[in-house]
Order: sequence, then C-alpha cells, then structure tokens
Amino acid sequence: MTEKGDFLAIPDFSTEELHDVLRLAHRLKGGTDRSRPLEGQTLAMIFEKSSTRTRVSFEVGMYQLGGHALFLSSRDIQLGRGEPIEDTARVLSRYVDGIMIRTFAQQTVVDLAEHGSVPVINGLTDLVHPCQVMADVMTMQEAFGEEIEGRKVAWIGDGNNMANSWLNAAYRLGLEVRIACPAGYDPDAEIFERAKGSSKVAITRDPVEAAEGADVVTTDVWASMGQEEEAQERMRAFEGFQVNAGVMEAAAEGSIFLHCLPAHRGEEVTAEVFEGARSRVFDEAENRLHVQKAIMIRLMGGGR
Repeated sequence: MTEKGDFLAIPDFSTEELHDVLRLAHRLKGGTDRSRPLEGQTLAMIFEKSSTRTRVSFEVGMYQLGGHALFLSSRDIQLGRGEPIEDTARVLSRYVDGIMIRTFAQQTVVDLAEHGSVPVINGLTDLVHPCQVMADVMTMQEAFGEEIEGRKVAWIGDGNNMANSWLNAAYRLGLEVRIACPAGYDPDAEIFERAKGSSKVAITRDPVEAAEGADVVTTDVWASMGQEEEAQERMRAFEGFQVNAGVMEAAAEGSIFLHCLPAHRGEEVTAEVFEGARSRVFDEAENRLHVQKAIMIRLMGGGR
C-alpha cells in the first residue's frame, strides 16, 4: 500500500494486504459485521466513463458503511471543462475523505493520487480494472477455498484492462494465467513481463489451449467503451475466440465461468455458457460490493 493509501492497481497492495482485503470482504458478505466504520465520511465518485456496477456498488457500499457518496459526472464538474486534474485533486481533498474515479487514461488516476491528499481508488481505466479482478478472485475463493495460489485462469479475448489486471493478480497472488488473444491484441508488455518474473503466465492464439485444465475461464466484450468505431474490425479479429461449450469442455472438472459484464451473448460467450451451471457471473457482480467496501475500510477507515 502507498504511504497515503491508494488503490490504483492490484500491485499497490502487498500479497498479505490483498489477502487481508479478501478476508474482510468475505466477512462483510457473511453479514455478521454490521458496524459503520465510515460514519460521517464522504466519497467523491468521478465518472468520465459511465457505469452500472461501479456506480451502484460504491454508492451502496458507502451507505452501508455509514458514509455518503457523491456522483460527479465529468459533464457536471470543471474537470470536464478543462480544469487540470491536479487542481481537481487538491480541491476535492479539502471536501471529501476519499475519491473513486472511472476514466480512460491511467495517468489521470496517477495524477489524481499524486496531487490529492485523500485515498484514491481506481474504478477502471483503459489499462487496468483492479476492483473487478479482486471481486473475481473473491469469487474464485468461494468456489475453491481461500488458498488459490497455483490455480489456473484462462482469459479468452482482448488483452485489455481485465487481462492486465489478471496478470497483476498472478504477480501478487501466484495464479497461473493463460491469455488467448488474436495477434495485435496482446496485454500490456510491461505488466506481462513483471508477472512472468514471479508467476506462470503465457499468451497463446488458441482458446482451447488456454482453457486446458483451467479452474477459471473468463472473458469480456470484444469492443469496450470508447472502441465502438472498431467494433466491426474487432468482430472479425476475435472470430474463433468465443467461450463456448467446446472451450469449457477443455477446462478442469469443477471449473467456473466468469464475465465482468455487460455481456454480449452470442459474441464473446454463448448463452449456454453464460446461463449454464458453471457460470458465477452474478456472484462475481455482487462481490464488487463486498470487495470495494473492504478496500474503502482499509484506505479510509483504519484497521479492523
């Protein structure tokens, strides 16, 4: 964890800090802990990208912890009219106790954290999506138990912010991650090389090869927000990278399917897999709430 306490990417927390957050998230989900450690605190939520799960889970989470969340669209604040991010960071730090931002460039989040004096949480950038993959890891633990080191994860599709965050999870938590993506759509090279230095990670062009013996098979839409103009080109590039019954058949017995949502049935995943017995996508979506509450407690509420 940084000295001030920010969560911009999974490696910002040590392995033990990540496990601590996950243990707390499981306790919160269990419902036995009803305390309100963020009583009277306020979270500013900046959205340059729209969202369903990120907005609702953070807003509900702050309410359940005794605090209040402010929704700040870039259309409604001066950031959207050209105010420098460093000025926004310094002003908001005078008003609120924490900031969550969902935006495009990772540098925006880095600059916000550098110039702000309150904890900053990355709700999503084009580079990484750390809160989502923490929720995915929590879902893995529900399926396989707390000890997940060495578990095999197959990522099928674009080497995007989700793929990068799975590689970061491999780096910190000892997962084996295989990414199946078309040429030209590889994950971030620096993130891949760092993960490769401490965990078993690989890139392949064959989804079935990636899924062979995997405990988790996971994917995302082929064209994310901001890539609408590339949709047709991406549809052609990702032909053959659909998660279907054949891909799931290659996975380990007892394997699960995950998807960060929203999903396009019939494109990156078949309806059969998405709605099938192995799918944990709605447990995974719920777990965003519990993981993010745990992260906010650790950054904004002190030890518990």
